[in-house]
Amino acid sequence: MPRKKPFSVKQKKKQLQDKRERKRGLQDGLRSSSNSRSGSRERREEQTDTSDGESVTHHIRRLNQQPSQGLGPRGYDPNRYRLHFERDSREEVERRKKAAREQVLQPVSAELLELDIGEVYQPGSVLDFPRRPPWSYEMSKEQLMSQEERSFQEYLAKIHGAYTSEKLSYFEHNLETWRQLWRVLEMSDIVLLITDIRHPVVNFPPALYEYVTGELGLALVLVLNKVDLAPPALVVAWKHYFHQHYPQLHIVLFTSFPRDPQTPQDPSSVLKKSRRRGRGWTRALGPEQLLRACEAITAGKVDLNSWREKIARDVAGATWGNGSGEEEEEEDGPAVLVEQQTDSAMEPTGPTRERYKDGVVTIGCVGFPNVGKSSLINGLVGRKVVSVSRTPGHTRYFQTYFLTPSVKLCDCPGLIFPSLLPRQLQVLAGIYPIAQIQEPYTAVGYLASRIPVQVLLHLRHPEAKDPSAEHPWCAWDICEAWAEKRGYKTAKAARNDVYRAANSLLRLALDGRLSLCFHPPGYSEQKGTWESHPETTELVVLQGRVGPAGDEEEEEEEELSSSCEEEGEEDRDADEEGEGDEDTPTSAPGSSLAARNPYALLGEDEC
Repeated sequence: MPRKKPFSVKQKKKQLQDKRERKRGLQDGLRSSSNSRSGSRERREEQTDTSDGESVTHHIRRLNQQPSQGLGPRGYDPNRYRLHFERDSREEVERRKKAAREQVLQPVSAELLELDIGEVYQPGSVLDFPRRPPWSYEMSKEQLMSQEERSFQEYLAKIHGAYTSEKLSYFEHNLETWRQLWRVLEMSDIVLLITDIRHPVVNFPPALYEYVTGELGLALVLVLNKVDLAPPALVVAWKHYFHQHYPQLHIVLFTSFPRDPQTPQDPSSVLKKSRRRGRGWTRALGPEQLLRACEAITAGKVDLNSWREKIARDVAGATWGNGSGEEEEEEDGPAVLVEQQTDSAMEPTGPTRERYKDGVVTIGCVGFPNVGKSSLINGLVGRKVVSVSRTPGHTRYFQTYFLTPSVKLCDCPGLIFPSLLPRQLQVLAGIYPIAQIQEPYTAVGYLASRIPVQVLLHLRHPEAKDPSAEHPWCAWDICEAWAEKRGYKTAKAARNDVYRAANSLLRLALDGRLSLCFHPPGYSEQKGTWESHPETTELVVLQGRVGPAGDEEEEEEEELSSSCEEEGEEDRDADEEGEGDEDTPTSAPGSSLAARNPYALLGEDEC
């Protein structure tokens, strides 16, 4: 007999995985495994969803693989709602890595931090979003799905024919997720478009505004979320910018974790992540503004007194409650009826329907990933009823929640609309999963050219012999210096783990610890006007009035570790993202990062 070859434990594990996959009916038995250093490998799996055509399949990269135990009794596939993005070529990835090593970073001017929505989305161009094609009740479900697939393929071909891959941003190529948006828009009486105040034009597709207010004839409420992560003057400037360009909008300022801007923050806690306990959700800033906007929209057609009474109870509970813990809060709080909607997005619904049916107003929450849709619902309910995560695609299908007997909330999965936005900014905004980025260094360079990362984090140039001397920085140098400071080393050779360091810096930016805020056009020239604006003073007072009271909330801090978290075989030093708070801030951003360094009191060994 021939001598047997050595057979490792890893090979045996892979063999068993292939065997299980073959039993589940996949074509070639290749299991998608996650690799924290090079990103997810391309999966050659059965096309269980109907969104991929032959023309785009080889260009698509599928993210967020979910564990599968086989198809359910109704044929439900947990990976049907995976994120589908255009794949970066290997040559492009290598080119960006080389640029990150060689290109010297230069600070950009304040004018380059101004974002005009016309440059991002080019209203009137082919950068639209897929619409549900016309249908009739005589069509079968299979005919409807086939028609939607053909329409979606035409939509993709039109966009890719007009723009090159280098110009286009990441956007959703999975038809199943767009079907969720169609269903939410069809069942909603009021649509909430939720944006991140740090870059609201990134999350505001004008095509959706025209469709909702024009074709559907619905009221659209723009929610500027996470207002605690931006200076009040900038919040007011963005509010007036949208009022000026989109007069039909109802604008609401919101944050699930308000913070008193007058309370000094401890700089040593900037690299800590806090897990909030107690009655943190009940102090959300914005529910009353949203109620007033809905009252103006419904014009007395729906009785919203129960909602007003609930807000009064939440305010009283936050004022007088002792924050003894989540268990007590869950027992005392009223039950919330949750309706999980999975395959209902596939069912045909009537082209027209009755508004405010049975005296209930349905409020649909739509927006990009990581803008805080699920956190907003938790803030409105007053406690956690929706799981939140920093990982894009965590909400995979829409669910409905009865806030009160007359108010129903609908949480839609995050959807990325096509635009001409730089992909590095999309990564910093949390649109693309940081754990599965093939090349994170250019995103770090994009960040470092807009805020002084090396100064804020007290980084020492890896090639500097004299700490006082100035050296030119590139993106790779910043990652290597951060890896040296944090002690990130590779397992075998004990070299500086620059990939892990880059992911760590991107997560600091995503969480607001490294605060990168973009401005509306003309903000630099009128900054003094906005800082002295009456609404700015009102916002500061309002944030101080609803800010956390020390003994009402317990915060458990633990050291931040930043690696890449993925499904399957992953680096377990990563942040646990399954049930993490999506937009929990830990440090108050200043009006000028260069003028006030939140890391100034950190010692060399504290970050």
